[in-house]
Amino acid sequence: MIDKQKIPNNGWRIRLKELKYIDLFCGIGGLRLAVENIAREKGISTSCVLSSDIDSDSQAMYEANFGEKPFGDIHKISASNVPDHDLLLAGFPCQPFSIIGERKGFEDTRGTLFFEIVRILAEKKPRMFVLENVKQLVGHDKGHTLKRIMESLEELGYMAQYKVLNALNFGLPQKRERVFIVGFKESVEFRWSKGGVPMKSLEEILEDNVSEFYYASEMIKQNRLAKRDRISTHRTVWHENKGGHVSAYNYSCALRAGASYNYLLVDGERRLTEREMLRLQGFPDSFKIVRNYGAMRKLTGNSVAVPVVEAVIRAVFEAIEGKHKTEQQLTQGSFLTDVLSKHYPKVAISCY
Repeated sequence: MIDKQKIPNNGWRIRLKELKYIDLFCGIGGLRLAVENIAREKGISTSCVLSSDIDSDSQAMYEANFGEKPFGDIHKISASNVPDHDLLLAGFPCQPFSIIGERKGFEDTRGTLFFEIVRILAEKKPRMFVLENVKQLVGHDKGHTLKRIMESLEELGYMAQYKVLNALNFGLPQKRERVFIVGFKESVEFRWSKGGVPMKSLEEILEDNVSEFYYASEMIKQNRLAKRDRISTHRTVWHENKGGHVSAYNYSCALRAGASYNYLLVDGERRLTEREMLRLQGFPDSFKIVRNYGAMRKLTGNSVAVPVVEAVIRAVFEAIEGKHKTEQQLTQGSFLTDVLSKHYPKVAISCY
């Protein structure tokens, strides 16, 4: 439905009213949570028509918090059976592209998990997508992997761009850099958020009266202490890198799924709790925990920083809702009622 209102400066805005989306490689649902939060903020009705993740722990957490169990192996989902949708979300794993030679784009992605995204985009042609991956994707294989990804998306008719964003710039006390790729079927003006959100203090993240279960052994604590030349009077997270150097910051280094249990220690003494790890990723305290500590370390390390995704999703929606020029241009002939109704069946026109 399209609403039309006359306004003083003859400007018009297309406003999303409803949105169908799919959530691939969904993990515990960080991308979905961000979409739902921003859609609620903008008054957009949403429907997740497909979620998919092969990991059983992810499926259990997702079902507990969203009321549906994600489909398993994405290879077993026929693209033609994927429901129609407006937005594709995917936090896809990074894999090397094995084909080397002169072929580019779509064909070069065969055999990778990214190809599963490409085949669905090719079949269903959603209006937009948001993809997330590790920062290392940008330099992987000297940049050739990302180049092939972007070529394959452009080959499908999408205007796509990428940017590395750091959770520290979006209010979270976690240094977590991830690359985001956004794409649109139509010509839009997309602007990345610059962040600039004041960082929460660790005091807002850390729990009190933590069980002895989370405390490191005395040997580990003394080992860390011996490598520190000064001790802060403020709450810190100590991080030991692969070279054995120990640093202490008023934020956490990136949560990692496969890292040592003791690579991050609060004040050099204890491991982060399950709730603290979720908070560092921007999940609300209402988010249910239904898996054990080991599984939660893996799941939170593989998840996304929700406030960062929210900033990306907000920018995507604003690009789609971009301001149009003048009433005369919009209403010339039957443009408003016919063309907009044809191309934007799920949007409304309102003033700005």
